[in-house]
Amino acid sequence: MDQDFSSEKNILFNFFNQVYPITETDFEPLAKVMKKKKIKKGEILLNLGQIETKTSLVLKGFIHQYVIIEDNLFTIDFSLAGMSFNNFTSYMENSPSNQIQEAITDSEILYFEKEDIEKLLLKNHPFSYIYTKLFEQVHLEREKRSLLLQHKNASKKYELFLDTITKSKVFLEQVPQKLIANYLGITPETYSRVKKEYLKKR
Repeated sequence: MDQDFSSEKNILFNFFNQVYPITETDFEPLAKVMKKKKIKKGEILLNLGQIETKTSLVLKGFIHQYVIIEDNLFTIDFSLAGMSFNNFTSYMENSPSNQIQEAITDSEILYFEKEDIEKLLLKNHPFSYIYTKLFEQVHLEREKRSLLLQHKNASKKYELFLDTITKSKVFLEQVPQKLIANYLGITPETYSRVKKEYLKKR
């Protein structure tokens, strides 16, 4: 295995260890089936109608997950370096995707195919625990955002975004303002206004 790929193994090993301590022995079967892919800016990783077969971890770059409804774009999530992602519904139901995954910048990901994951879940207990915890984190964040979107008051949405979404600070640093506005379900102009109002209070 080349040195570059060994560094990716270390990144994945450290990522898993943040969730639960894993030994090198337990990690080795995972390292054998992980794959790496480089993605160009604007490239579509998953398109409408395709079936999700992977769970991915962003090494570098920025992946935007969104849906198109009546010609309008609605953000589902952002995945930046160190964050995992997949289309969970398509993945679990083996159904056509209703969302798009697009690289906003040149990116690199590590990923596992579903077939390999299912084998690991049966044989590797530490991985089973880590995998469960990662999905719990993803769905906890989405549940918090779902509650956030129920509020009609834009200022309240912004405050809840900062207070409850764990990744909010990273998003503010790395995600374009217009996309955060879309994520919150408000216009860029409204987002700019409530952000300024919030900062004045501090």
